[in-house]
Amino acid sequence: MYLQFPFELKKQMSCSLNLTNKTDNNGAFKVKTKNPKNYCVRSNYGLILPKSTCKVLVTMQAQKEVLNSDMQSNEKFMIQSVIASPGLTAKEVTRETLRKESGHLVEETKLRVTYVSSTTTTSPIHQGPEEGLYFSVFV
Repeated sequence: MYLQFPFELKKQMSCSLNLTNKTDNNGAFKVKTKNPKNYCVRSNYGLILPKSTCKVLVTMQAQKEVLNSDMQSNEKFMIQSVIASPGLTAKEVTRETLRKESGHLVEETKLRVTYVSSTTTTSPIHQGPEEGLYFSVFV
């Protein structure tokens, strides 16, 4: 599955992803990037109510030089999700909530980054959801 960013020199670009909690319990999530200087994720932590969807906005910082000709990237994102403890609030979702070492069953979904030229008329790649045990991820 890919996060697909339009690309234009010296301009911030965004794409969104929708996280759907498929369970009957509250779910906690975290979106991680290996390159936080180039990407801003809002909200990178959160709580999703049962059978609900949350929109996450990922913004790529303005690029100063042209990317490689195939518009591919080595950048990756990872979405971690877990069934939240009963009574947990959004403000209480922390790193500890999503640590495997804490005994939680943490599901991980990886997304690769690709770019599309903002000057082309090609439509974005339509992808089905990435189905996990707890969450579905739509980009």
